[in-house]
Amino acid sequence: MDLQSRKIAFVQEFLKIQNEDLVAYLEKTLDESKKIFIKSNLQPMSIEEFNNRIDQSMKNSQDEKLTEMNILFEEIQKWS
Repeated sequence: MDLQSRKIAFVQEFLKIQNEDLVAYLEKTLDESKKIFIKSNLQPMSIEEFNNRIDQSMKNSQDEKLTEMNILFEEIQKWS
C-alpha cells in the first residue's frame, strides 16, 4: 500500500473513533512524534552558511529590504 492510500485508510479509521480519550491520546501521540521527528532531523548550519546569512541580512539592511515591526505585527494579526 502506498503512502497516500495508508494516509486515507488511517483517516478513515480515525473518523470512526467515538472515544474522546482515544482521540486525545492519538492527538498527543502525533504531537510528540512530530516533535521528536523534527528534533532528530535538525542539522546545525555550517559556519559558512551562518556567515552567508549574516552577509545577506546586512545587504538587505543596506538596501532597505526590511519589514518594520509594526507592519509585520499587523500581517501576523491577519493570519488567524
